[in-house]
Amino acid sequence: MIIALEEAKLELNNFREQIVELGNALRIDSLRDQAQTLEEKSQSPDFWNDQEKSTKALQTLKQLKDKIERYENLCSKLEDTITMAELAIEENDESLTEEILSDVEAIKAEEEKQRIEILLSGPYDKNNAILSFHPGAGGTEAQDWAQMLYRMYTRWAERSGFTYKIMDYQEGDEAGLKSASIMIEGENAYGFLKGENGVHRLVRVSPFDANARRQTSFSAIEVIPEIEDESEDFEIRPEDYEMQVYRSSGAGGQKVNKTSSAVRLIHKPSGIVVACQEERSQLQNREKCMRMLASKLYEIEQERLASEVTGMRRSQVGTGMRNERIRTYNFPQGRVTDHRVNLTLYKIDAVMDGAIDEIIDALATADQAEKLKSSQQ
Repeated sequence: MIIALEEAKLELNNFREQIVELGNALRIDSLRDQAQTLEEKSQSPDFWNDQEKSTKALQTLKQLKDKIERYENLCSKLEDTITMAELAIEENDESLTEEILSDVEAIKAEEEKQRIEILLSGPYDKNNAILSFHPGAGGTEAQDWAQMLYRMYTRWAERSGFTYKIMDYQEGDEAGLKSASIMIEGENAYGFLKGENGVHRLVRVSPFDANARRQTSFSAIEVIPEIEDESEDFEIRPEDYEMQVYRSSGAGGQKVNKTSSAVRLIHKPSGIVVACQEERSQLQNREKCMRMLASKLYEIEQERLASEVTGMRRSQVGTGMRNERIRTYNFPQGRVTDHRVNLTLYKIDAVMDGAIDEIIDALATADQAEKLKSSQQ
């Protein structure tokens, strides 16, 4: 066991250089300067003259502080664990071995997570993410699969320190859901989740089949960034959409407002439909619908540009188009396979409980590698 402690100490000492490199890549010193500048501005007497601008400044300040604190906590954890290992070796105390080895793995996992965040450099990667769930053909079986995916992503959000809000939720006739949209809030939410856009395939023995036959079901996940400010590119004219109001229903339970405050917008030129029932006022739900619609129009424009400029070149991680089958969840074999990076994990129960970071990290790394390759051609 002492040998294991010696190896852990050596590994951690060697890891110091990697942590320093991470700090340089994160530009921690620059982040500290930015945070200090914003902190000083927030103390100014006229700071709250423009409330919207001030609120955004404080949100930015919090994000900067959180990022700095996470890095500093990682550095402290590294040094504390090295000290603990040294003391255990010096006193020949094997009782701390399990705790130290666990800390080593936690440090490595946190370093990797922060490193992956550096790769999220797209124009909207830092934004909140809007996830919409669309069951495929197959009735109850497909609707149940959509709800299983809904649970997987909400569990991932909880495990990862994000929050989520139900924008719209329509229950299935017998089980599952007919459609749903949620907002996952937090820095880099869209960057982490954009690779989840596409068709998810389920293979299992159906609990709804009296003959216990194996079934294949599909559900499409749509992931778009929340675009808070409507720009000229996404001007939505009043004559281009129809607004409908209805009563909220679904997964909100007691908290769902039963008055006709839920809003559905139908964009006539594109046929896009968005809905929101989260807020208690019709006006607030309409505003959120408008932002969702702007986000969807942005996505369509990006797909059009990709088609024109690149001839729909498929990168290593795929196009991310909604009709692309990206992943298979095979319950009889206990495996999950992402077809874009040829990654197979034999821990389907953990994945369905929200443990999808390994897949997200692999997609982010592959996407960055493909961008570097393209830039060199």
